[in-house]
Amino acid sequence: MKAHDGMYIGGAWRPAAGTDTIAVVNPADEQVIAQVPAGTAADVDEAVRAARAAFPGWAATPPAERAARIGALRDVLAARRDEIAATVTAELGSPLPMSQAVHAGVPVLVAGSYAELAATYAFEERHGNSTVLLEPVGVVGAITPWNYPLHQIVAKVAPALAAGCTVVLKPAEDTPLTAQLFAEATEEAGLPAGVFNLVTGLGPVAGQALAGHQDVDLVSFTGSTAVGKRIGATAGGAVKRVALELGGKSANVILPGADLAKAVNVGVANVMSNSGQTCSAWTRMLVDADRYEEAVALAASAVAKYVPGERVGPLVNAKQRTRVRGYIEKGIEEGARIVAGGPEAPLATGYYVSPTVFADVTPEMTIAQEEIFGPVISILKYEDEDDALRIANGTVYGLAGAVWAADDAEAVAFARRMDTGQVDINGGRFNPLAPFGGYKQSGVGRELGSHGLAEYLQTKSLQF
Repeated sequence: MKAHDGMYIGGAWRPAAGTDTIAVVNPADEQVIAQVPAGTAADVDEAVRAARAAFPGWAATPPAERAARIGALRDVLAARRDEIAATVTAELGSPLPMSQAVHAGVPVLVAGSYAELAATYAFEERHGNSTVLLEPVGVVGAITPWNYPLHQIVAKVAPALAAGCTVVLKPAEDTPLTAQLFAEATEEAGLPAGVFNLVTGLGPVAGQALAGHQDVDLVSFTGSTAVGKRIGATAGGAVKRVALELGGKSANVILPGADLAKAVNVGVANVMSNSGQTCSAWTRMLVDADRYEEAVALAASAVAKYVPGERVGPLVNAKQRTRVRGYIEKGIEEGARIVAGGPEAPLATGYYVSPTVFADVTPEMTIAQEEIFGPVISILKYEDEDDALRIANGTVYGLAGAVWAADDAEAVAFARRMDTGQVDINGGRFNPLAPFGGYKQSGVGRELGSHGLAEYLQTKSLQF
């Protein structure tokens, strides 16, 4: 797609307030593919004013009509699937099959789920002599990351629209073209002017202005825990609601008796997907002592199939590549054993990192505690189930995880004891209606399904 040189505000593309631009780089070949405007506080203010002006009318729109508009948006995204996939591949570096199936495909499912929810959700309840009204919170500031650029937009914007909120979106500066394409889709779907607005820009400028704006009622942010803490502090000063989906260090717990080959292969695939740039990736594989070396060998064999430039794309930028390679070097320094990959660049061009597997990782090591956000797996040994639970729960994060056992009941019993927001049981499939979000420093609030819709509602009770 051709990049827009303005902001989408009030139902039209408008010139940016300033003249600074952001270069969009293809991480696979390191070439600049577009320039987009670097938004300022003035751009954010204009977008918030447009969202505020549109809010009364959208909030008063019957849920069935809001559902119809979200359904139309879903249809536009489905029709433009190939264009979306090509755009994500160009600015994120994701292999095209991954872009088609996940980056372009999943947002269509999520948008469709909210079209259905908007039409069926109980926005009014009766409790004794009270009528309880669930009303839209107001203007939403959505700040989204680069790793799943369209999915993260849809996971915030669709429930906000279903609730009756209006939105100002500030997407990640690395992947703004997908956000511009989404803005085009909202216009094509017939959303009223001002209901959705887009400001591209840098986090410390446009993002900070949006998070701190006095007329934004809720900030929904997905990204690092460090930035989430700053946004939470900014919003807290204004007693403003926040929804934060932050970092993770998820455990893939393989219990004795589980199908080891399947658990290891699926676990490796989970981390290698999107080049490891997934907050919920199962980056810690926990295996009992008796089968530990077998699991290590299986993981090394499995990861060899993920060839950089073919099945595994680059990292999003040079800074991220340097960061991930630094973690690999740290793992070696702290005594972990590399059984696949390493810090050396696998290709001369592009921000690639070799898919890497570490063995002999202990729970206190840096690579077992901090989010790496790259194609790196740490395999840890446990002695019994209580030890496995201690290791699984032994980080500041609690976003996702997996448990494998001889039967589902055994896996569920273990999963109930895990301090994490979502657990896949014996390879459970993705469910767009299941709430997603974290315990501890992995965030506040939930996305997807009815729980995701509830984040954008506030409660009023009428007594009779």
